[in-house]
Order: sequence, then structure tokens, then C-alpha cells
Amino acid sequence: MRVLETVGGPADLKKLTPQQLADLAAEIRDVLVETVSRTGGHLGPNLGMVEITLAMHRVFDSPRDRLVFDTGHQTYVHKLLTGRAAQFDTLRQQGGLSGYPSQAESEHDLVENSHASTSLSYADGLAKAYKIRKEDRHVVALIGDGGLTGGMAWEALNNIAAADDLKLVVIVNDNGRSYSPTVGGLATHLTSLRTNPRYEKILDLIKKNLGRTPYVGPPMYEVLHGVKKGLKDMLAPQGMFEDLGLKYVGPVDGHDRQAMEDALRSAKAFGGPVIVHAVTQKGFGYAAAEQDEEDNFHQVRPANKPRGWTDVFADELVRIGHRRPDVVAITAAMLHPTGLHQFAQAFPERTFDVGIAEQHAVTSAAGLAMGGLHPVVGLYATFLNRAFDQLLLDVALHKCGVTFVLDRAGVTGDDGASHNGMWDMSILQVVPSLRLAAPRDSTRLVELLNEAVDVSDAPTVLRYAKGEVFPDIDPIDRVGGLDVLHRSGTDVLLVGIGSMAATAMDVADRLQAQGIGVTVVDPRWVKPVDPKLAELAPKFKLVVTVEDNGRAGGCGAMIAQALRDAGVGTPVRDFGIPQQFLEHAKRAAVLQEIGLTGQQIARDVIEAVAQVQAIDEPAPAADRSAGA
Repeated sequence: MRVLETVGGPADLKKLTPQQLADLAAEIRDVLVETVSRTGGHLGPNLGMVEITLAMHRVFDSPRDRLVFDTGHQTYVHKLLTGRAAQFDTLRQQGGLSGYPSQAESEHDLVENSHASTSLSYADGLAKAYKIRKEDRHVVALIGDGGLTGGMAWEALNNIAAADDLKLVVIVNDNGRSYSPTVGGLATHLTSLRTNPRYEKILDLIKKNLGRTPYVGPPMYEVLHGVKKGLKDMLAPQGMFEDLGLKYVGPVDGHDRQAMEDALRSAKAFGGPVIVHAVTQKGFGYAAAEQDEEDNFHQVRPANKPRGWTDVFADELVRIGHRRPDVVAITAAMLHPTGLHQFAQAFPERTFDVGIAEQHAVTSAAGLAMGGLHPVVGLYATFLNRAFDQLLLDVALHKCGVTFVLDRAGVTGDDGASHNGMWDMSILQVVPSLRLAAPRDSTRLVELLNEAVDVSDAPTVLRYAKGEVFPDIDPIDRVGGLDVLHRSGTDVLLVGIGSMAATAMDVADRLQAQGIGVTVVDPRWVKPVDPKLAELAPKFKLVVTVEDNGRAGGCGAMIAQALRDAGVGTPVRDFGIPQQFLEHAKRAAVLQEIGLTGQQIARDVIEAVAQVQAIDEPAPAADRSAGA
């Protein structure tokens, strides 16, 4: 029997021998490689988290002690150790385990939000709550894999340092720029000394006694304190944290389970906030991941991946860069996922990766625009939410020509609620002067990107879906800025937005088969609403909009408002994503679940057309006289 099969929860880990724990670590890595290679997901970060997670669960008592992970994709090992090993082969599959923490799965999961740099703020609040409630519980925040590049994490550290009696341990998983772990007896002694409450009492006593000796005492204390601090800084890169007032332990070899346990026990015993600095290697224990130069298999990439939206954008931006020396690129730790790595290879001096700091990225883009350049900001659609204030007041208010390219817009599927890009077309509607484009295929992506970077006095946004790019749908006509894709009658004006244009064409075929005349248009630029829609709409019995964005405040809602403002009485039926957090599943399965397929939309539209016709048709003469 494998050791992993004997682990039903964290308590079982405390019964294992050192050899069993070593065997367990090897088994976990085998399971990670085998499972994630099949299901997809974040392999590299979790291979580097094995010993740290074992140590966390052996030193602390989850769920009484709360473990908060940042980012949440580092929790696969945690799932395996908290009673979910038997279901691990369902990872990221519909109805199976989430790729992130999930309260519905386990009492050991608390924070589900997989957006980075948030764990320390959660932990700060939790620890303060337990202190006020006089509950003897520890809070452990694991941050790393880039999470400390986010400004929110440093805002939290600043507050954590001001409360010296919080039972809070921060583990920094340093798998990027790594310092050599300190070794030897002196380093171990200093670590234990720093976390010993008597150490601070002795320092205070020395300071008071020396302070009573005029002229000599205060300078002598500063000399002694400086020698102590200088010696520690020579052995460990701790000054940054201790300058904030936080106790620091490390660097510790994050792949040495016993060393991690010793460090965490010392931190736990201190009774106040402590930073434990663990140095790890992403992809540790799996040669292929360790040797992967791009990102150590941060996320498993499918072999022979078909050409996707990101690829089309990446190629075109490089072409634009050769033509336009004023175009620069910015991203927030998403250089490869957003396709900006190709621009970076061609124009390294014009590419800026600011880390997980979306707010800074957007305001920095405003500064670049003010300086005479045209920045292209590449983000996942879901991450733009984090920088809305900067987009509104730093970019739009100042009429800065900045182009935002939102990858993974709409339903993304496998990564679950926090990664679906279903909010952007709603929140962007309130930004004055902003122009928003949604390409339906690769040709339109190229066209609209070029149009976007030509706008110099307002922000422009281009958003597209995840995965394989859709086949081109060529227009049969152009009315104003609208592409006419299908024309077979004037019963229904069907507005297909972005990636849902293909679905709109499917709906049109189904409606035409039922004798309903349909015209399909793609607005291309969905904000502002094209005035030609108000001219077309009165010619139809029903206007239908289809978008992969939340219905509340989305494109459909804005089109309906524009028609009302223009005095157009044609009824509007809008189809989009319901305002709810969507469970993880393949994109097609999610769309089926929420009713955004050609078959489901066509059925609803047929019913809506019948209702409109019933209202429009006058009642028979006999019925009129009977009711008179």
C-alpha cells in the first residue's frame, strides 16, 4: 500500500516516520505528474510545494489553524493531504475537484479567490478576528510564485508589522530570484534566537540600562544593535522585512521538510507575526519541468496546440511594432500567456513586465502615453477588474491613448469562477470615451487591433476568447460600422457580439429553417453603440443580442438603452451569461449549462417571435364584438 493511501487528513501526517514522509513526497510528485499531464493545470508550482505543504500540515492544526494560499493554484498537494486523493484524477473536470481551493470541497479550504497577492490581507483580517474573539488559533499565509510582486501584498505587510501580537506566520515561497539557504550552526542559532521572546526582552533591558549612562550608553547600544543586524544581514537577506518590523526566519531550503518544520515551529512559538523565507525550485523533482526554460511547466501546455487567438494577436503586434516605433507593450506577469513574449523578443527595450501589479501597469501606461508613446497592455480579461479605477481616472480622464488587449474573455471554463472573463464588457460601459472592440475571428482581430492603436485620445479595448481561433466569417455587406453576416428576412435582427457571432450564425440557420427571416450583424466596435442599429431596428419585429459577458449592464443592455433613447419601440431580447459564479468545466459544457448554444437560443427566439406576432396580430372580428 502506498503511503498516500494511508493519509485521510492532516492528523495522519503526524504519525509518519521520516522515511515514510520521504516516500510520501515522492508518491505525491508521481501523482502530480501523472494527473496534471492528463487533466491540464499548474504542475510546476505544485512540484515545488510538496515539502512546504507537508511541513505546514505537520506543524499547524488545520482547519482550526487557518491556511491561506496565494495564489490558489499552489494547493494541489494540500488537496492530496486533506482527504481528496481518491478524487484527484477528477481535477479540473466537470463535477470534479477545482484547480483552486474550494469551500464546497473541504473544511480545510477557506479562500477561493485565485487572484494573486491577496493572501496577506485575508490573513491579517483573520488573525485580528481571532485576537478580538480570544481564540487560540494561528493563521498561516503562503505567498509566492510571484504573489509578492503585487502592491496589495506590501500594503498588507505594512499593517501586519504594526500588530506585534498577531499569531500569524507568512511563508514566502521564493521560487524565482532565490538566495542561497543559510546553513551551519551559527545560522541555526540566530534563527532560533530571533524568534525567542526572551531575545527581545534582553534587547529592551540592555537598551534601558545603557540609556542611563549619559553620552556613552545610547551610542554603545546602537553599535551593539548595528553589529547584530549587520551580522544577520550578511548571512540572510532579511533587512527588507525587518525594516518593516517583522521577524524573519530563513532563507530555508523549501525542499528540506525537516528544516521547514523546524523553521515553522520556531515561528509558531514566537507569538507574533513572522516571515519564513523558503527557497524552492519550481518543477522540483521532475527533470522535464526543472529544465523547461520558459516557466518550469507552470501550466501544462497541450502538444500540437492549434493556432489560437493569442497567437494571432502576438504575430500582428510584432508587425505593428516594426511599423510603429511609438508602440510599447506592458503586462502584469503574463508575458507568455498573453503572447507579448514575441514582442519582447523583437523589441526588448519597449516591453515592460511589471509583475503581478495590474494597477501600476495601467497607470504606468498612462504615463507612457503622456510621454508620447502608445502602450498596449496585455492582461487576462478577469484581471482588468483589479485596475478599473486606474483605467477610469488615470487613463480615460486624461484622454490617454492606451490599448488594452484582454485575453481569455468570456467563458474560460476549466479554471472556474475567478477566471471567467465575464465582467469586462459590463464594467467598461461606464467609462466615458472608451471604445470597446470584440473581434469574431482572426481577420477581424487583426483589423481591430490596428484600428485600436490608431486612437490617440482615448482608451481602446480589444477582447477575445481563450483557445483556438474561430474560422473566419466574411461579411456580405457593411452598414455603417456593422458587418452584415447573414440576410434572409426582416423578422429578427440578430446581433452577434465577438466570439458569439458564430453562435448567432447557427441560430440564424435554425430560425430560417422554421420560416423566420433573419439578418445577422456584428458590430465589431460594441462601445459606443453604432447608431446604425437604431436605424435598422424599426424594420424588424424583434432585436436579439448574443454575448459571452454578463447580461447585467452588458452589450445587450446598452443596445436596448440606445434603442429606447432613439425612440425605437422594437422589443429586444438579450442573451448572455447569468450573473452568477460559474462552476469549472470545459467551455462548451458551461455554455450548454447556461443556455448559450445555438439550439437553446433558437428555441427561445422562436417563442419570442411567436409572442410578438400574437401581440401584433389583431383579434378576430367575432372576438372583438364579444368583448365590446
